[in-house]
Amino acid sequence: MALASQPLVTALTGRLFRDGGKTRPDLSAYPASAVAPAPPAPEPADAAAVRSAGRSPRAALGLVGLVLGASAVLGRRNAPDRTHPTIRRWYRGLDKPDFTPPDAVFGAVWPALEAGLAVGGYRLMRRPASQRRNAAVALWLANSAMIGGWSELFFRRKQLGASAAVSGAMLASGVALVATAARVDRTAAATAVPYVGWLGLATLLAERIRRDNPARGR
Repeated sequence: MALASQPLVTALTGRLFRDGGKTRPDLSAYPASAVAPAPPAPEPADAAAVRSAGRSPRAALGLVGLVLGASAVLGRRNAPDRTHPTIRRWYRGLDKPDFTPPDAVFGAVWPALEAGLAVGGYRLMRRPASQRRNAAVALWLANSAMIGGWSELFFRRKQLGASAAVSGAMLASGVALVATAARVDRTAAATAVPYVGWLGLATLLAERIRRDNPARGR
């Protein structure tokens, strides 16, 4: 009887009494486990959707703007242009390989690359949360942060060896970003492909500059 449910016991005992079941039996002696618990209420579909959904458009846009904006400010602070004559003189005095692009090309390429990263980062953050999506967002954040960090190492601190190493790390993490994002959002992955291609050239330049200017860096 320990496994019987309360309604079943009530029905059976009611038939044994001559009063037709008007007197209800005392079931207080039965253990609490004998009474079948009510099944939990199903979770509303809206609540499950909210938990698995990506960031809202406003939150995703705000985070992308904050990260890339901070990186752009740091890069602008270290730009080798006329507003930073000391950095400009040092950079122009470096022994650079023949395939180094003109300064104007650098100024035009990076805004375009960062615009592509902004689109890709926004799309990734809007995707439903998952392990792959979270890994892609983490790689996107790391790459975006390293853009400004590299300019600080190379132009302001003149750490040629460290900046070459960071450039190589950015190239590796950029490849990982494309591969990981492709499993979440192929368009987001495609926006990072030009960035990875440019990093290949930038890493080669950074290594050649480090090698050819042992006395100009730290």
